[in-house]
Amino acid sequence: MSRTAGERAAARSGWAVGVATAAYGISFGALSTASGLDVWQTCVLSLVMFSGGSQFALIGVLASGGAASGGTAIAGAALLGVRNSFYALRMSRVVGRGFWRRAAAAQLTIDESTAVATAQLEPGAQRVGFWTTGLVVYVGWNLTTLAGALLGNLIGDVKAYGLDAAAAAAFLGLLWPRLKARQTQAVAVAAGFVATLLTPFLTPGLPVLAAAAVAIVVGVLNLFGRRDDPPHPEAVPMEREVEP
Repeated sequence: MSRTAGERAAARSGWAVGVATAAYGISFGALSTASGLDVWQTCVLSLVMFSGGSQFALIGVLASGGAASGGTAIAGAALLGVRNSFYALRMSRVVGRGFWRRAAAAQLTIDESTAVATAQLEPGAQRVGFWTTGLVVYVGWNLTTLAGALLGNLIGDVKAYGLDAAAAAAFLGLLWPRLKARQTQAVAVAAGFVATLLTPFLTPGLPVLAAAAVAIVVGVLNLFGRRDDPPHPEAVPMEREVEP
């Protein structure tokens, strides 16, 4: 069965975001082995944990404190992983019913797959965006993690390649068309300001959580919108039921 225009657009977005994000796995692989983990441990982290923020938080603490900081590293990684539970609540209708389908979706529910899915207006496009992005990131991230772990110091300073900027640019390109209403612009500015302000003082990942909290407050209270405004079509796509 041929796809609709919306589903094709969602697939293209999924590939674009997925490839840009997966490329940054090289950085994780190299930094992980540099922090003391071996190649197999590094690869298992990407296969099982599969949450970039949590993975970087884990190896960051291990790199600074060694094996003795293992408990703190795990606690920090778990804290950052909590956000995926909230994503799962939003993705439930997109994923549909069925144990195995939901089990697979649980592993693929990350920042990128959720962002691409929620950016779509059609239920079918939401589903295509979620699965395409999740699978591309998962396969690509694990391959690049292995490459980074094997190459290690041979690739030099991984930050010099700008892979982190590539992933951020993909997100910006995805979200930019949605920043049309005054309320969404206010949410973006407030969250960005808080994240920028806190980044020098907090451990990686925590500024993002703080920015998310600010975004929720501004969005729920509708601080810069009018109560009598009709719902913006791009603001409520996830309320539509998606059949399995």
